[in-house]
Amino acid sequence: MCSRIRLLCGAVLAMALLATGSAMAGKVKIRVQSVIPAKADEVTMLNDFGANVGALTNGEVEIEVLPAGAVVGVKETLEAVDKGLIEGGFAWTHYWSGYHPAAMLFGSPVAGAGVGIDNIAWVSWFMYGGGRELYDELWKEMGMNIKGLMLQPVGPEALGWFKEPINSMADFRKYRFRTPPGIPGQTYKDIGVAAVAMGGGDILPALEKGVIDAAEWCCPKPDLVYGFQKVLKHYYLQGLHQVVVNADIYINGDVWKKLTPHQQKAMEVAADASLIRSLSYRIFENGKALKELTEQHGVILHDTPADYFTEYMEAARASLEKNAADNAFFKKVWESQKAFADIAVPFWAGAQTSNANLGMAYAKKK
Repeated sequence: MCSRIRLLCGAVLAMALLATGSAMAGKVKIRVQSVIPAKADEVTMLNDFGANVGALTNGEVEIEVLPAGAVVGVKETLEAVDKGLIEGGFAWTHYWSGYHPAAMLFGSPVAGAGVGIDNIAWVSWFMYGGGRELYDELWKEMGMNIKGLMLQPVGPEALGWFKEPINSMADFRKYRFRTPPGIPGQTYKDIGVAAVAMGGGDILPALEKGVIDAAEWCCPKPDLVYGFQKVLKHYYLQGLHQVVVNADIYINGDVWKKLTPHQQKAMEVAADASLIRSLSYRIFENGKALKELTEQHGVILHDTPADYFTEYMEAARASLEKNAADNAFFKKVWESQKAFADIAVPFWAGAQTSNANLGMAYAKKK
């Protein structure tokens, strides 16, 4: 009897120790180096995602956000995650178009992928149209040991800032214009714009020194934070180069595999929640910033010249077709987006027309 009790007590103690050891082993810190400064709205939303992950895992998974350049240079972020130098990274998927052109279709599908996909429709494609599965394939195509999670849809981004009003593409072509890297920026070059790619922190100094004459970065809130209104006063909200822009987080593949199924699911759920939280956050923050720009900083809003849309869309479509012809995976992703657009865009574009007319009726009344 005593022997049995001793065996039972020993088994209970062993199980308790095992459970304690498992709990301790389950605690993990994931350092995520961002490609942008800590003051950026994207980092605010990234910290929000991290807080949700912590809450959903009862503190087992801690996301520590590091500023740009904390461990490696911005351009080395993805490779550092792949090699395990840092556990995670944060950027926009299209930053890695140099590794694979299809990264653009996830991070910044130029001109709405040429098929009318806006930022909200893109999320629909990602979640229900096969985009998530293709996104997982992207890292394999790159040969990267990475698990990606899509976090922050943004857009549409503003055409940008100018010294003087532009009434046509002929006026636009007079300026040296900061653009995003990759296909969106190349498309500007294709229509005769002197496009110059540079990081966000370099734009204002370049404007002040006359290295560039005009610029785009994102949207009213980020643009206000960077201070472009100090140099330029003419602002155009409607642009095609980044109607859709998506930021994502990259987790080293070995780190991801060591997480428990519950921890992985918690991160996936928090990422999906971040999609709508980011959209919601952006609408209000950009609205407040636009009000401040126009009412306190003398910024003048303009409508983008009509010939911009036709020229840019035509050049974007040609670029997409060329990349599809040159790369099988790019074609696979783009075909998926086109198949989705055939079904979803006629409905969504028509519904959005009502939303736009409703909003503009109120805006013009003010």
